[in-house]
Amino acid sequence: MTASSLFAKVPLDGLSPELLRAARWIEAHPREVALHSMRECARRAGLAPATLTRLSQALGFNGFDAIKNLCQESFAAQAGYAGRAEVLQASARHSKDWLAVLNETQHANTASIGGLNQRGQLEAAADAMLKARRIYFLGLRASHGLALHLHYTYGLLASNGVLVQGLGGTLSDQIGEMGRGDLLVAMSLAPYTRQTVDAVAQALGQGVDLMVLTDSALSPIARSAAHTLLFRADSPSYFQSMVGALALAEALAAAVAVRGGRKVLARLQSRQNRLDNEGAYWDKLADKPVPVHPLSFPARK
Repeated sequence: MTASSLFAKVPLDGLSPELLRAARWIEAHPREVALHSMRECARRAGLAPATLTRLSQALGFNGFDAIKNLCQESFAAQAGYAGRAEVLQASARHSKDWLAVLNETQHANTASIGGLNQRGQLEAAADAMLKARRIYFLGLRASHGLALHLHYTYGLLASNGVLVQGLGGTLSDQIGEMGRGDLLVAMSLAPYTRQTVDAVAQALGQGVDLMVLTDSALSPIARSAAHTLLFRADSPSYFQSMVGALALAEALAAAVAVRGGRKVLARLQSRQNRLDNEGAYWDKLADKPVPVHPLSFPARK
């Protein structure tokens, strides 16, 4: 909801001339409301700060911060990355604990996974992965790290996973190798990467089954998916949050482990043995201590 839509839904007939003037100023200056304190907004509007408080209460809010938050959300959504960063800077200037707000949003994104996806949906998606001939993991731009992580964790459980990378402009070529019996696991969030949308359309035209991890059931890659798993990407910062998407990827990998039976156990043991034999991970008992830089600790007086 924006400031304009708020005032369109609220009858303004009963407002005093002073409150009506304040409402019209807010509607005409949502950017200023988003970026400045109530006192500064009142100064620019030629009003008393108490007038903005009274207007907020007349509209059913506890205080001016509620209207400010509406304006910030609307401005950030329309202005893109730079606008979102500007809102973040303004919040920090006005003594908001931006880190606490960010952490709260991240926790909410993670917690939403259980509400957006039932256990049965995750298990059905896992079963589809276990039955597929080959599984292709596709995520571009912000979603590439997510695809890489899911491909790696799935690779510990089974050997039929392929990471779609499109190096050297070969994305369409890689999609062209897919066929019936294969499963494309595509990941994207708003703003949706055009190459991902096009790749999904190409794969569907080749009879490939589709599973998507995305931020909305209305996502362009979700329309023809056999399995749609959802995450929230809300963030008060300049960039979408990926913690919810990562939590969903971890839940999906766990579902494959749960449903995979003895076959995935054998695969996990085999991979563990190989990693141990290769010395893939540092061992504090077998390896030399990591040298400590002399500047790592303050000099003794």
